[in-house]
Amino acid sequence: MHAMQYITAAILAAFVGYVAAWYTGAIEGNFALLLFLATVVTGGYWLAERLMFLPRRRRAAQALEAAAVQRRAELDRMGIQKVDGDIHEAKGRILMQPWWLDWTAGLFPVIAIVFLLRSFLFEPFKIPSGSMIPTLLVGDLILVNKFTYGLRLPVINKKITEGTPVQRGDVMVFRYPPQPSMDYIKRVVGLPGDEVAYLNKRLTINGQPVPTTSLPDYFDRDAMRYFQQIEERLGEKTHRAIINPQVPAFVQGASNFQGRDGCRYSVEGVTCKVPEGHYFMMGDNRDNSLDSRYWGFVPDENIVGRAFFVWMNFGDFKRIGSFN
Repeated sequence: MHAMQYITAAILAAFVGYVAAWYTGAIEGNFALLLFLATVVTGGYWLAERLMFLPRRRRAAQALEAAAVQRRAELDRMGIQKVDGDIHEAKGRILMQPWWLDWTAGLFPVIAIVFLLRSFLFEPFKIPSGSMIPTLLVGDLILVNKFTYGLRLPVINKKITEGTPVQRGDVMVFRYPPQPSMDYIKRVVGLPGDEVAYLNKRLTINGQPVPTTSLPDYFDRDAMRYFQQIEERLGEKTHRAIINPQVPAFVQGASNFQGRDGCRYSVEGVTCKVPEGHYFMMGDNRDNSLDSRYWGFVPDENIVGRAFFVWMNFGDFKRIGSFN
């Protein structure tokens, strides 16, 4: 038992050290991997508790009780009826789960539920930037549907069911291609095989201009200024977007991404042919979004899920609700 205490202390210290190094920026953390390992480790302790440690404590408690019964019988034969001492407290201490099982096996059910929910159903995210304004604001806490596009195995993100095909206009969370440990959120503009053009701040797909409607200017409370606002229709979905006329249409600083030979850059903007198995993503804040225009296409294996609901914004409770 003493060895298990030291082993457990070392495991817990390793988890704490990993989180601390991640928090301080010393390493690049992977929450999915951390949660998976926590589930496996606590699950192992939970099984050991059910199959070995708990039966062992119960046998020890039964032995104590049997010894007490035998002692009382011997005292009875000696004519001693009144016996001091109560074994109930000692029995309770023997059956009590030690701290190292409390912090492992005891946490397994909660960790397992969180792991299953996060891996296969819904995952929460926080919007860190203004690239999706006006649809999503900085500080929005959103839910992402993990099964719409097909279930994926945690950590390795391998697709195991087909699900519903990605649609133009979907708001998607994905692993950032240049740095897959980071999650990004943008809107799906181009599907595999599409030719997407964003020229002079007008979106065209397969030679057809995307229908737009002018809306009243949008006031950005963080920037304390107004922006030109439009409503776009991608497929069956409409959404709002904002444009800053003062920013040039030229895409400045595009990286040398895979598939760039299928893109043409000019002073008017960019035109790209989307490769098979990839998607072209853009932010709704068109002139303040680092998206596919700059770093390329999102491969299918990088998909995390479809964002669909703001469940909290502590600065504005009216933000709670679904969005397009």
